[in-house]
Amino acid sequence: MAIRCFVLDDEPLASDLLTDYISRLPDLELVGVSNSPSQALMILQQTQVDIIFLDIQMPRLSGFDLLRPLGYRPKVVFTTAFREYALESYEFDVLDFLVKPISFERFLQSVGKIYRFSQNSIVPQEVAALPKATKEYQYFKVDKEMVKLFLDDILWIESLKDYVRVHTTTGPLVSYLRISYLEEKLPPDRFVRIHKSFIVSLDHIQAVSTTYIRIDNEEIPIGRIYKAKLDKVLQKS
Repeated sequence: MAIRCFVLDDEPLASDLLTDYISRLPDLELVGVSNSPSQALMILQQTQVDIIFLDIQMPRLSGFDLLRPLGYRPKVVFTTAFREYALESYEFDVLDFLVKPISFERFLQSVGKIYRFSQNSIVPQEVAALPKATKEYQYFKVDKEMVKLFLDDILWIESLKDYVRVHTTTGPLVSYLRISYLEEKLPPDRFVRIHKSFIVSLDHIQAVSTTYIRIDNEEIPIGRIYKAKLDKVLQKS
């Protein structure tokens, strides 16, 4: 079953580019394109889609304003020339944040995220050919053992002074380790420190607000001095 896509961008050249990209992948079905936010809102209220490629800054109605009145919540890939919207965009059910100009390679990375959240098991050949992350891991001292944890399984890390509590997909564990050491040790493209007491996995973020990040239905506070760094990381992810 194809993934139903809709493109909304007030710039015809930008919407034409995304239309072309979508047409190259047989498992994406383009059900609509619009350069008018008000027209798109009427269409989307009558026709449900799986994913919206959505510009943010548009006349009279922003991309954020368009999403609020919908009776359902499709997945969203925001497309914009303005990087400063990155943090606010994660308050919605956003899969990705694409900064214009958008290359086909960067578009394919978004498609990879779409398939991870889709029930469709068929992955386009172009996406399958993208480099896959290696199975990275880190050892943690737990009691008298060194426990091996795959980075894919780490949700977030909480500081307990000289210890850390590592929250994983199978439950928490406590290790004799400082959070500052892990901040330097963990790959910065996968983990980011958002508070003096918290490091989070970018792969497991469910939502972002101006004051917290939600992972595994838990709200983790964002420290004031870490907001700028977090914004830059989210723009690249």
